[in-house]
Amino acid sequence: MDDMGEFRRAVTEWAARRAGAAQSAVEAGELAARIGLRTVVLVEGDSDLRALDTLAARRGRNLAAEAVAVLPLGGATNIGHFLSVCGPKGLGVTPVGLCDVGEMGHFQRALEREGFGTARTQEELEFLGYYLCDADLEDELIRALGPAGVERVIASEDELRPFRTFQNQPFQRERTIEQQLRRFMGTHSGRKAQYAQAMVESLDLDRTPRPLERLLARV
Repeated sequence: MDDMGEFRRAVTEWAARRAGAAQSAVEAGELAARIGLRTVVLVEGDSDLRALDTLAARRGRNLAAEAVAVLPLGGATNIGHFLSVCGPKGLGVTPVGLCDVGEMGHFQRALEREGFGTARTQEELEFLGYYLCDADLEDELIRALGPAGVERVIASEDELRPFRTFQNQPFQRERTIEQQLRRFMGTHSGRKAQYAQAMVESLDLDRTPRPLERLLARV
């Protein structure tokens, strides 16, 4: 594992507040100094990490090489722990990130509690560096590509037949194609991350979802 990977591991263990968190805090601080940590980007999960890294690469950037650490929270409810360890009482950086619209409240409360500022509206949240996905990043990418474009991505991943089988399940027949696509991506472990990367790779960059575009520009 490289230094950035070790840094992600150490911060995640520190934020989890389990036994050994103090040692993880020391390791995180040492690794932050070693990589010259510039900023931290907080995202909900691995699919967001893959999408952001892929978009950065398509824009000719390497976030890890730029000392930008993208940290998956493992769920929006963990935002407070990560803000605590990354902020003034921890690593001393001001994180930015992505937020699903349904999780906005968790981010608002944690940002205020940890002293980063009050954000009562989407505009105020963006001022603090947090960009809302409606409803989540997969939904944003599906709308950007369109159903036909996403089906082409599924075909390129050699999963069009499983998707057709999935569509024919009784519970799926009444759903819209967008709902079916979104649900299909969550049916197996790792599939959301797989398709987050594949969809960004297939995306017309002029149609990049606003939250991803603004976040990448911020860092």
